[in-house]
Amino acid sequence: MRGLPAPAPYAADDIVLLNLPLWAWQIAVAALGVAALAYSARSVWHPATAALRWWGLGNIVVNVGIAVSGATVRVTSSGLGCSEWPRCTEESFVPVDTGHAAINAAIEFGNRTLTFLVLAVGVIVFVATLRMRPRRRDLVAYAAVIPLGVLGQGVVGGITVWSGLHPASVAAHFLLSMLVVVLTVAFYVRCREPQGRLRPTVARPLRLAAAALLPLGFALLVAGTVVTGTGPHGGDAGAPRWGFDIVAVARIHSGLAWAVLLISAVVAVGVTVRPAPRPLRTAAYLLLAAVLGQGAVGYLQYLLGLPEGLVVLHVLGSGLVWVAVLRVYFATAERVAVTGPGPDPAADTAAAARG
Repeated sequence: MRGLPAPAPYAADDIVLLNLPLWAWQIAVAALGVAALAYSARSVWHPATAALRWWGLGNIVVNVGIAVSGATVRVTSSGLGCSEWPRCTEESFVPVDTGHAAINAAIEFGNRTLTFLVLAVGVIVFVATLRMRPRRRDLVAYAAVIPLGVLGQGVVGGITVWSGLHPASVAAHFLLSMLVVVLTVAFYVRCREPQGRLRPTVARPLRLAAAALLPLGFALLVAGTVVTGTGPHGGDAGAPRWGFDIVAVARIHSGLAWAVLLISAVVAVGVTVRPAPRPLRTAAYLLLAAVLGQGAVGYLQYLLGLPEGLVVLHVLGSGLVWVAVLRVYFATAERVAVTGPGPDPAADTAAAARG
């Protein structure tokens, strides 16, 4: 109609839903998520072991999930969507006038807000563990360190931003998540066991094979971060990259993956031909399946030139393989209450070897 002003041109940085900017919705969703977690955790004041185990499982899920969220930030070149830390920009804690596309700022800011959900789960587990009666000092130690690890993740994330997404800090950011996952899996496994002495559940050779998967599995994660730091997905077009030969580092990564696969197969065969507890057999078979699936994704993304979706799926697979490695290792021994005159580790080991 005549006399009406022309509509203002749409700006990419002005994504608005129901008259609210996208970052406001992200904060609202995160706040509602924390509130929902707090409401669901009303029972932690008088926790049951079964409920605590479910919260422990949630601790694993969110700590692996935040690593996958970080991978999404990286492959979408959103790593500097918020170019400062702890603020998003020099003037604001939220993504306003970031100088980047709105979607990139939203992805990076969303990853930051997810940290509060991860921290909330960690704090809930810690409070529930403190309230357990009788109190388990070993579980309290695990539960206390996990939220500190999440806070440490935030600090490392800030260093990553300040360094302009240097691949060393990006690698440290991911690897710290995987170290926190060690504690979450340990908590999950041990929270249904009594506080007592550790008793092997399998013969020593099989336990040693499972133990060997720990350094090999972590070396595989480290090699994966080197491949990432050398490859095309740096989180931002101007992010520094390692100067390594991508083919050489990919082959090293692949060699470690084959070593993990070989030992995983040895463990799976071992629990099949010799008596082993059902949790260990299940964990061993799941580990073998996870490594095979991860290897298939790895070779597929190599052949297809590292498409973004497969990169994120590969990071998820890395977390699942690491959890499976830890689950197998912890299942090779269990804590039992001391009911006799005293522990006899030699007898326990001999009994496990016979079994």
